[in-house]
Amino acid sequence: MLALCTAILVATALYFARSIFAPFAFALFMMAIVWPLQNALQRRLPEFVALLLTLIATVVVIIGFASIVVWAFSVVGQWMISHAPRFQELYVEWTQWLEEHDILVVGPLAERFDVTWWVRLFQTVAGRINNTVGFAILVFIFMMLALIESGDIKQRLASLDNQANAGELAQASAEIASKFRKYMVVRTLLSALTGVAVWSFALFSGLELAAAWGIIAFALNYIPFLGPFVATILPALFALAQFDSWQPVAVVVLGLLAIQFVIGNYLEPLVAGAALAISPLAVVFAVFFWAFLWGIPGAFIGVPITIAMLTLCKHYRSTRWIATLLSGKTPNRVPN
Repeated sequence: MLALCTAILVATALYFARSIFAPFAFALFMMAIVWPLQNALQRRLPEFVALLLTLIATVVVIIGFASIVVWAFSVVGQWMISHAPRFQELYVEWTQWLEEHDILVVGPLAERFDVTWWVRLFQTVAGRINNTVGFAILVFIFMMLALIESGDIKQRLASLDNQANAGELAQASAEIASKFRKYMVVRTLLSALTGVAVWSFALFSGLELAAAWGIIAFALNYIPFLGPFVATILPALFALAQFDSWQPVAVVVLGLLAIQFVIGNYLEPLVAGAALAISPLAVVFAVFFWAFLWGIPGAFIGVPITIAMLTLCKHYRSTRWIATLLSGKTPNRVPN
């Protein structure tokens, strides 16, 4: 009961203070990724210059990534607005078909729902994506301060009285950082492969906005489970508006499902290996739980947070059972 109450209180604090905790966690995650670059630069350049170059490289990558994603969603949004009558027509057809088969669940929605609701929803989502500037600035500040103090943290750990716990914590931190980097490498490679596959398939099937769908699939694939699902549903819905018959729509849906299935269920476990093995149930729970707490940033960083928690649990005897239960395979035993 004490552990349950503590977990509830921590989750509540994380939710209500998400404007601070979310960018802080994101900053630590990014620090672990870019630290090798700064460490390599510090061997040849002064510490301040190495830090400055690392931050500039990080900002350039983030701005480039955000720019192409915003462009893709903007193109899709413009296409949707220009084809709004077609979406309205499809909605009326589906409503009539359901009513003819005595499925009246859409009846109450008909009074409030039309295609403009979808347009407003899409514009709201796009607006929230564009309003992440403040979040990014806070992440940047936290990451900069963390990189500055990275050397001092090692000295503080070395000065602790309990050197056994300090050494275990330092080892766990290094392992977490290594897994973060491997996670991002794996996700980036698989996301790029997914984006290229979706773009190629869209061109082959005649689906409009092939480049935009490829970029959206690339970006959303960074969010496990939920991202690939959305990246499959969106082009399928737009295929309904573009094509007049169900055959090309079926081809689009089946093709996108096949791409996500092959990459997600075969290539990803093969590339990631045992180092990032996490229970599928833990992955799904992490994505939805952290998305509930922190929104889109939480969905993105939910799996890395779970990786960090399981790694810490594995390094301590009292919590090793948690890592054993939630890992994709039994973790290597750590000497007592």
